[in-house]
Order: sequence, then structure tokens, then C-alpha cells
Amino acid sequence: MNDETKAWYLSRTVWGALVAILASLANAAGVEVTAGDEGELADLLVAAVGTLGGFVALYGRISARRRVR
Repeated sequence: MNDETKAWYLSRTVWGALVAILASLANAAGVEVTAGDEGELADLLVAAVGTLGGFVALYGRISARRRVR
């Protein structure tokens, strides 16, 4: 992957859009979600996905059957 592209799940825009959709559904259900909450949740999700990716990579390396040269 070059420096100009990134995976979709690392995009703050994608997570922001998903959070906006969920916030709209929550508002329809009677739960109040502010714009600040949406931004913070999107940032948190991007960080969580990045962290999860690191753990998956680490697990993959530890459980690999072949050595790295």
C-alpha cells in the first residue's frame, strides 16, 4: 500500500458517516446524541480499529509456523 491510500476502515470519514447514521437512528429511538459526541465516537472507533489491527498482526506473527528472515 502506498502513502496516498489507506484501508477503508482507517478512514475517519467512513467512521464519521457510520456514526452519523447510528446517531440518527438513536435520535429516532429517543436517545440524544450531540455533534461533539459523534466526532469523539468516530475518533475512538478509528483508534480502536487501528489497535485491533495491530493485535491481529501480532497474533499472526506469533502463531505463524514459518520463521521470518
